[in-house]
Amino acid sequence: MTINDYLMVMSKPPQKTVRVAELKAELSAYLREARAGNSIVVCDRDTPVAKLVPYPAEAEALPVRRAIPAQHRAPLPRPIARKVDSLAALLDERQSSR
Repeated sequence: MTINDYLMVMSKPPQKTVRVAELKAELSAYLREARAGNSIVVCDRDTPVAKLVPYPAEAEALPVRRAIPAQHRAPLPRPIARKVDSLAALLDERQSSR
């Protein structure tokens, strides 16, 4: 019985597989592995769902967008000019509902 035949020796090495939870926990390590040229198959409950592959060096660079300004710096609307005392209106409503 032969364990390593011609096809097994000449074929590509088996791809590494990782489950989603492990990928989330160790994402930086798997990105380093992809950067080194290795492909990783991502599995969800032992079903392959995605493949993490190295970005080709000869490909054009991805465009970089400018950051969106922080929303907390947006100007607030002017307060509504009301002559009604909201506390008095609330107390009046509570008194009338008894």
